Amino acid sequence: MNMLVGFIDEHRDELGVEPICKALQVAPSSYYAAKKRELAPSARAVRDAVMMQVLMVLWVTNRKVYGAHKLWLAARRAGHEIGRDQVARLMRELGIGGVSRRRKKVFSTISDPDATRAADLVKRNFTADRPDALWVTDLERHEALPNLAVVKGHRLPCVAADGQKLRAA
Repeated sequence: MNMLVGFIDEHRDELGVEPICKALQVAPSSYYAAKKRELAPSARAVRDAVMMQVLMVLWVTNRKVYGAHKLWLAARRAGHEIGRDQVARLMRELGIGGVSRRRKKVFSTISDPDATRAADLVKRNFTADRPDALWVTDLERHEALPNLAVVKGHRLPCVAADGQKLRAA
């Protein structure tokens, strides 16, 4: 909206506000409301600024672990009339959040971008012209047992120990 207000301000002397707004398909009241907000912030903006400070103090007081729901309850206990969705919106604007109890994704392998990749011997063509001409497998890595790789879809795990051939365990 700021670009539109700037454009209208540049050309309002020669064309007028209403014709420009009509051509831009913007209500003139929107232009005048934006101009009014430039002079004095809206009541919501003033209250948001005050409540952001209150929420930040409450969040820090509670060891930066409260999410929107608990922070809303804490604000209500402190005597502030504020809605839960408003707390969530202000927390997003402040860039703060609660600590999640969900499981974090664990990255067990950090790939080396400079490492050489294995050659693609089948050139992404997984069709074979005769039986036993092409063997393709998918290996899983298990954290509990080092150097263990299991072939997916088989009952007997195949163990790869220190670069040796796969053998049934």
